[in-house]
Parts: sequence; C-alpha cells; structure tokens
Amino acid sequence: MVYDNKTLDPLDGLRAPQDPECDVFLTGTVFLDIIFTGLDSAPVRGTESWARGMGSSPGGVANMATALARLGLRTSLAAAFGDDHYGEYCWDALEQGEQIDLSRSHTVPGWHSPVTVSMAYEGERTMVSHGHQAPPPAGSYPNCPPRARAAVASLGPGSREEWVASAASRGTKVFADVGWDETGRWDLAALPDLRHCEAFLPNAEEAMRYTRTDCPRAAAHALAEMVPLAVVTLGAEGAYAVDGSTGEAASVPAIAVEALDPTGAGDVFVAGFVTGTLAGWPLADRLAFAGLTAALSVQEFGGSLSAPGWAEVAAWWQQVRTCEGQDLAALRRYAFLEDLLPAAARSWPLRRAVPTIGFRAP
Repeated sequence: MVYDNKTLDPLDGLRAPQDPECDVFLTGTVFLDIIFTGLDSAPVRGTESWARGMGSSPGGVANMATALARLGLRTSLAAAFGDDHYGEYCWDALEQGEQIDLSRSHTVPGWHSPVTVSMAYEGERTMVSHGHQAPPPAGSYPNCPPRARAAVASLGPGSREEWVASAASRGTKVFADVGWDETGRWDLAALPDLRHCEAFLPNAEEAMRYTRTDCPRAAAHALAEMVPLAVVTLGAEGAYAVDGSTGEAASVPAIAVEALDPTGAGDVFVAGFVTGTLAGWPLADRLAFAGLTAALSVQEFGGSLSAPGWAEVAAWWQQVRTCEGQDLAALRRYAFLEDLLPAAARSWPLRRAVPTIGFRAP
C-alpha cells in the first residue's frame, strides 16, 4: 500500500494499464453548505440564536465525491457550478483541495450556486436550502460517462438517468442509494435504473416499505432477488447485507460514538462500502469498514468536512487497541485493518480545521 499521511491507495496491486481512467464516477448537484455548530437547542421563532462555531464546504453530491477521494479512489464528478464566488470556491475546494477530477463538470454563466444552511444540535441537524435547477449543457453530458470501475447513482421514483444504463453496459459497477418516496407508493417498478445496479443501499425504513416487509433483514433478502447485492443500513444497530449471487449474508453492529452531526454519514457509508468492494474485501469487512467511516464522520461537523481519510482510520485503530476494557471480540471484527494500515502518524482524537470562504493570503 502507498501511504503518505494523506491517502492510501486501496487498489494498489490491482491496477493495470488497461484499467478505466477513473475508479468512481458520479453526477449530481453541488451545494454550498454553511454549517452552524455549537447550538444548544433548535432556534426559537422570534429570537436570535448565536452559534459557537461554523464552517463552509461543498455539499450535495460533493459529500460523496469527497468521501470517495479521501479514501484514495480516483473520483470523477460531473456537475454544474455557478459562476458566482460560491461556485468558484466549491470548484477550487474539490479540484485543488480534494484532487477530484472535474473535467466533465461545467460552469453556468449567470446561474447562482444552490445553498444549504445546516444547524447542528443534539446530534441532529435542521437544514434550509435554496437553489434553481441548472440549465442542461450542450453535448452528451452526462449521458456518456467515462469508463470507470464503479459509479454511484441516486434513484428516484419515476426518474430514469440514461447514463446509468450506459455505464453498466460498459462494465461499470453501479451502486445506488434512494431517497424518501414522497409519492407514498413505494413501488420498486418505479425505479427503472435499479435493474442496472450492482448494489442497492437503502436504509431500513426505505427497504421495508419497498419490499412490504416488517423486518430489515427480510427486506434485504427480498431486495437481493432483484440486485446482486442488497445492503440495508440499520442506524444505531449497524448494517445487514445479502449477496444475491451466493446467498451469503453479513451483519455488523454499529460503533457506539458521540454523534455531533449526522450530515453526510450515509454518503460516507456508501463510499466506504464502494472502496471495500473494489478492493475485493469479504462482505463482512466491507460492511465493517463502511460503518467505521460513517461513525468517524458523525463525530465531526459538516458533510464533506467530516469525511474521514486513511489518517483518521489509522489513528482510530491505534487508539482503540491501546484503550483498556475493550471488547476483544469486537476488536477482532476490525483486525483486517492491520494488513492495510501503517502506524498512525497522527494522534487521536483528530479535529479537522473548519474552513470559511475567502481568507486572503498574507
């Protein structure tokens, strides 16, 4: 493995000259996220609340792109950016700060960046967003995605993304999540792109509603009859997965942490699972790693701000092995990290710097 305190290549040893140009492709809407932290309670109507901290970062699909890039995957993002200062900031933060390939993204003249304000308190968050749909660009974007090992798609009832079928036909493994069905029908037939997907990763409530079951594990088995791999996230109870091609099932409990802000945790979970899948890890190890990265993310504020890299994973692994009173059986669940990680170069706990927009260089 190649490791330089910034990243580790989880696919080192698997790469070949004929490989696709990127590891993961994704497309979607980039928001500017403004996160207020250190609130003791929800804002009260008619009053002014002061937050003890704040941060700004690219959000929306940028949460997923950042999480993938920080785990060492070569990530390509196709998205529209406003030509305002917010758009310039998001583009620079992703391309220069995270080394995400934006060659398939474009700037839209006269279009302002979508914005989300997130207020984190009591382990939850409240968000207010504003934005307008970007006009479609000329050409085939994003219906002709690049060759990629994997792609991440967000499915919605009644919507079809032509690029998903195109990517799958070229051998790309498509990982899909899904949002809440506002129609209330919860009809899998209304997700036409699901048949092109390698893996489907809904949460427990979504999985049960789509399969008309009353148990998340039963829902996972039902979904595994429709996709090669079904992964159901169970919140504080961890995650459960079924490999439809082999019948293998795996269950991994969640890591108990003090959750400061759950924003982006689902994106980080998917990124961790994609990483383990592309690296060829066993199913249980993929689930454990995805849950670990999600747990690390909720201990920090913000979406893309909180996505962990290998330095955070290494520091956590070093710290938990030296703490007294650890459950040895639980530690063995993460023993596969021993072959991946060098000695941590940073101490735990890690606190990320929380940036703002536009500090001038001295």
